[in-house]
Amino acid sequence: MAGALAALLQQDPWTATAALALAAVLAALVLHRVVGSLLRRATRGAPILNAMLLATQQAGGAALPLAALQVVWGLAPDDLRWIGPLRHANGLLLIAAVTWLATATIRGLSDGVIRQHPVDVEDNIDARRIHTQARVLANSAGVVVVIAGSAMALMTFPGARQVGASLLASAGVLGLVAGLAARPVFSNLISGLQLALAQPLRLDDVLIVQGEWGRVEEITGTYVVMRLWDERRLIVPLQWFIENPFQNWTRSSAQIHQSVFLFVDFTAPLDLLREELQRVVQAAPEWDGRTAQLVVIDASERALKLRVLVSARAAGPAFDLGCKVREALYARLVRDHPEALPRNRQLNEAQAGAAEGAGPTPQPPPGDAPLKRRWWA
Repeated sequence: MAGALAALLQQDPWTATAALALAAVLAALVLHRVVGSLLRRATRGAPILNAMLLATQQAGGAALPLAALQVVWGLAPDDLRWIGPLRHANGLLLIAAVTWLATATIRGLSDGVIRQHPVDVEDNIDARRIHTQARVLANSAGVVVVIAGSAMALMTFPGARQVGASLLASAGVLGLVAGLAARPVFSNLISGLQLALAQPLRLDDVLIVQGEWGRVEEITGTYVVMRLWDERRLIVPLQWFIENPFQNWTRSSAQIHQSVFLFVDFTAPLDLLREELQRVVQAAPEWDGRTAQLVVIDASERALKLRVLVSARAAGPAFDLGCKVREALYARLVRDHPEALPRNRQLNEAQAGAAEGAGPTPQPPPGDAPLKRRWWA
């Protein structure tokens, strides 16, 4: 067999090399299919390994035949026509396939870790922390792998090696310029690693960034996507979160307090309002049972300022609960105690005196509009 192959190589080198290359590709594809199927079946009980195998299926199907071809081209005679460019081209494709395989492996590892920690549970803070770390670290590692693969591909060109050597030999200024140009990329990459390790924010966290309220929808290798309350998207560079303060409403817990402010007259029945508050929160599914409090926090010459403090399991339910409480308390005053609403006391007292026969109602000065009952916002 070996003698026949050697004779064929001497008579028609290209035909023998092409036949050997075809056989190597077919063998690699069969090996990839058989071994891949066996490994996927064997790792069904290991979700992370199974996710990695599924993610690398296509990349492995490209890398294995290219590796077999590279071996065949390496065994071919050096004096074979076009063998040099063919080896180079196959080497570039193999580097690209291996880079693809490495990034797919990282992505599969990240997906496997994420699947083991679902976020569709009541207390998902630990799961969101793991999701954030897995996504950010996978994105950062993927960027490093792509950069390394690109560098390896460029180093296969003799001209590129010479350019690199000349730059290293001559140039402090060019190196400084290149470093300054690449600073945003590397600063965001380092910021992503800091965010993944320090965890100042996670996926699905509720943040206040530059006055905008929203949830963290996506964390990439360079920026964070926030889904705002009105379905807009706010794109913020990763480095911004390292250099600027921001509010995180779900850093350690999603529970939160909501303040509601009311303006009432001095005659308002505060005990009745407190009873109404308890009735409202007891019937509201948003209330988490921790806090329901009504106090007077300020007073002016016209009205009392009340603060109602309620608690809920998350920011969204807290806002809805605050709206319900405000509507219910004002509705109770309108229905049962309209005199307790904010009003102009001079007009009301003058009208009360006229009704009791204490004299005519004082008239406003000429040119002034009559005093009217006013609502306070």
